[in-house]
Amino acid sequence: MPDEQAQRRFVDLASKHLQPVGAQLCLEGEQDGYPLFQLVQFGQGTGRRPRNLIFATLGTPDIRFTSALDNDIEIAERSDQVLVYDRPVGKNGLLWRELLAWWQETREISDPERATWSLFDRMDSSLPPKSDGQKNLFWLHHNIYREDLSAVPALLPEIWVHWDPRTVRERGALALQNLRMDFLMLLPGNRRVVLEVDGMQHYTRKEGTLPDSAKYAATMAGDRDLKFRGYEIFRFGHDELRDRGQARPVVTEFFRTLLDRSSNDPL
Repeated sequence: MPDEQAQRRFVDLASKHLQPVGAQLCLEGEQDGYPLFQLVQFGQGTGRRPRNLIFATLGTPDIRFTSALDNDIEIAERSDQVLVYDRPVGKNGLLWRELLAWWQETREISDPERATWSLFDRMDSSLPPKSDGQKNLFWLHHNIYREDLSAVPALLPEIWVHWDPRTVRERGALALQNLRMDFLMLLPGNRRVVLEVDGMQHYTRKEGTLPDSAKYAATMAGDRDLKFRGYEIFRFGHDELRDRGQARPVVTEFFRTLLDRSSNDPL
């Protein structure tokens, strides 16, 4: 609509009728100088597309803004220990073929098969060596879809969803919880799906010998914050995924349901 105020009045009116069916018009950006709105469901999608994906880190990244006005970031030191996908994420989310194309171009690998294995190995190396559950979930995702991997959403390990240069102790009550999550998938409709594999460290201390209700409460508070921001969070118990053979039907059914729901979403 050529009149921005009229456009916003229409959005307000339409929202009143969309809310009863669990939908809304969210501001996505602008086009030709006018606000651009997208139709989304409550609890599915954030209304925004990611600009920087920091993942598969081998340690805490040393991040700085090279242009705060443009939200341009740089890994100041040890950039080889961090992967940063900085390309636009389209309406279909981030597919494996798009992640692979980025990897091939930035690493100058012409052979797709060699690039696939090198990217898999690089991401796998970021997973905690003692977490069989995380490693099995990552391996099974690629193995289950090995015949058509290019067409499915990429599974990004060790993804940073928050960033704060201060420690939790320094920040105190205002500290952000769950700075780094186990996995992230970007699905159609701006859906951001976080996958977590919970071992004993999520609810115990002193190497699993004592329960820690405060640690568990902090995890749940972090989950609520992410859900309010539009993320979907799914948690697996580590014992569900400890054995790869027993984990296969669990993981297969999970991804089948998740991706079927995404492809059948009427909005």
